Amino acid sequence: MNEPTRPAFDLTSSSRPLLGIGLKVAATFVFMAMAAIARYLGDAIPVGQLVFFRSAFAFLPIVVFMAAAGQGLSALATKRPLSHARRAFTGVVAMFTYFGALTYLPLADVTAISFASPLMVVVFAALFLGEAVRLYRWSAVAAGFVGVLIMISPHLGQGGAEGSAAIGIALAVANTVFVACTMIFIRLMSGSESALAITFYFQLTCTVVSLVTLPFAWVTPSLGQLGLLIALGVLGGIGQLFMTNGYRFAQASTLANFDYVAMIWAILFGWLFFAELPAPAVYVGAVVVIASGLFIVWRERKLGLERAAGDAGGV
Repeated sequence: MNEPTRPAFDLTSSSRPLLGIGLKVAATFVFMAMAAIARYLGDAIPVGQLVFFRSAFAFLPIVVFMAAAGQGLSALATKRPLSHARRAFTGVVAMFTYFGALTYLPLADVTAISFASPLMVVVFAALFLGEAVRLYRWSAVAAGFVGVLIMISPHLGQGGAEGSAAIGIALAVANTVFVACTMIFIRLMSGSESALAITFYFQLTCTVVSLVTLPFAWVTPSLGQLGLLIALGVLGGIGQLFMTNGYRFAQASTLANFDYVAMIWAILFGWLFFAELPAPAVYVGAVVVIASGLFIVWRERKLGLERAAGDAGGV
């Protein structure tokens, strides 16, 4: 999706994987409903205005949950403001490019292309974090990128991409890059910064940056559009909470397999509300990208188990 979601609050862990999976699937549904609203409003409402309502009103359910969970402002303390700024910058650009892509491309196409982000994470982790990536995962990454090329092929003419589709493709691909960068930055920060602080400062930055754009591109919404704009933000916050509590009850490696349920919702919403169905090439490319992503998840889990066994054997 537009922004990688990690546990936003420090919650007591438990082992109830079916509940965690249910919450993850519910989160993908809510996030896709949010994306459908953004696509519907995209022709009438500027992207900066969409981002503002998405960010500002997402605070409502999050603050309610914080109060109910007894979370205090002390959890927002940080000693790494520059790291937050770097992470927030890539996250803000990711959200702008995601909503921008939705105004030009069908919902399912943008969703399918977004699945390339975990593949980009593998590349960036090797280049910038020095992580060892061997032949199996490089092969999966290469296959995944071929899948992306297959997906965008319906939007390519003989002389290259044409018109608005070219803009949509560029924004969707840029989104995968900035989401991957955000994932890397979160990984670097997670050892010293609370997940609540990371999430809060990102939402705050999105709100402030998008607020600055409003004097330059503002459309006074109708009452119905205003309701949808508010729903856009509230759904974003609810999706964050569902995702957060999913990680409370199940392991991240388990939940990663269910990211791709979003494709089902994207096709369903696109068909119901916009009379959109992906071209056959999009289905084929999506299968390739999803298979590549699942292979990487499996490979990461396998290597993690091998490392754990090695550590246990050395005790």
